[in-house]
Amino acid sequence: MKKETENKPLDDFLLPPKKGEIVEGMIIGAGLASIYVDLSPVGIGVIMGREYYLAKNVLGKNLVPGKMISAKVVEIDNEENLIELSLKEAQREMGWERLKKVKEDFETIAIKPSGANKGGLLAEFCQVRGFLPLSQLSVENYPRIEEGNTAQILMHLQQFIGKEMQVKILDLDPHENKLIFSEKAVESKTIQELLKNYKPGDIIEGKITGVADFGAFIRFSLAKSGKDSATDIEGLIHISELDWQLIHDPLEIVKIGEKIKAKIVDISKDGRVSLSLKALKKDPWQGIEKKFKAGEVIEGKVIKINQFGAFVEIAPKIRGLIHASEIGGPKETKIKEKEAYRFKIIHLDPKEHRLTLKLVK
Repeated sequence: MKKETENKPLDDFLLPPKKGEIVEGMIIGAGLASIYVDLSPVGIGVIMGREYYLAKNVLGKNLVPGKMISAKVVEIDNEENLIELSLKEAQREMGWERLKKVKEDFETIAIKPSGANKGGLLAEFCQVRGFLPLSQLSVENYPRIEEGNTAQILMHLQQFIGKEMQVKILDLDPHENKLIFSEKAVESKTIQELLKNYKPGDIIEGKITGVADFGAFIRFSLAKSGKDSATDIEGLIHISELDWQLIHDPLEIVKIGEKIKAKIVDISKDGRVSLSLKALKKDPWQGIEKKFKAGEVIEGKVIKINQFGAFVEIAPKIRGLIHASEIGGPKETKIKEKEAYRFKIIHLDPKEHRLTLKLVK
C-alpha cells in the first residue's frame, strides 16, 4: 500500500510560505538597500527598506552571501514578484520562544540594563525589551532611600546601566509585549529554604550595612548544613524597632559597620526578614504609669523639632510628642531644641508607648 503523501501532486510541496511564517534561507546577494535570500524551492526573498537597516543592526557584518538566516514573511508577492522578509521580526519571535523556555526551566540569565526610570530598569534579551521593577531588585541592590524621593531613587538605579546583572524571568506575555525580570528571584529559592530553619523570636548577629530615614539594614549569614558556606542576607530594622524611645534619625542608635544582635520579628513569603533591636533592650516604659499621670504638669527637654511638632524627653528614653499646632511650626516655633520647658501630659499609654504633651504657658 502506497503512503498518502505519495499520491499528492508535486505542486503541494511547492506552496509559497504564508504571511507571518518563519522561513530559512541563504543570502545570495545584496543591493543598495536590500538583501536577497534563496528560499528554494519556493522562490527568492528580499529584505528591503526599513527592514534592511534593522537587519544590519541585528547581524551587521554577518549579512554576507552564503550566510544562512531565519526571517519572517511580511509580504508573499511584492511588485518585483519577490517574497518580502523581516529579519528583525523573526529574531524577535524566536526570542519569545527562547524566553518561554528560559521561564519554564527557571533559568538564570544575564542582562545589561540600557536605561532606568523611577520604577526600575530597562533591558533587552533575545531581541525583546524587558523591565526589571524596583521591587524585584535584590536586597543588596535595592535603594535604601525614602520611597517618596524619586530623584534619589533614579540616581541609584542609573548606576546599574551597562552593568551585567543575573536575573530570572518573572512574567512574560508576547501578545502584550510584556517581559518582566527579577533579580531577587535568583537567590530567593535558596534563601527561602534556608529561612525555614529560622522563626520569629530567633536572635541573629550581623553588621549594619546601610541606614535610611525609615530604618537600618543589617547583613547576617544564614547557616547551611554540611560543609557548604553560609549565604548572606540583608534584613531591615524599621526605625520604630531600633529603640523604645521615639527617634528622628536611625544614626542616633546605630552606625554603618557596627556589629549588633537583633531579634527576628517576621519572615515574609518572598524572603524578606524584619528585625528588632529594641526587643533585646529593657522596656523603659514598664511601670511608667506609676511615675507620671495624665493631667500632670512636668518638665521636659526638647530633643527635635520637625513639621509635625517636637519630640520631648521627660525621662531617660521616655519621649513624647507635642503637636505643631501647639508650638507654631519649625520656622516660627515658640520653643527651641535642647531647651527645657513645662508641659502638661494630655495622654499616656504605656502599652502603646505613646505620650502626648501640651506646652504650659
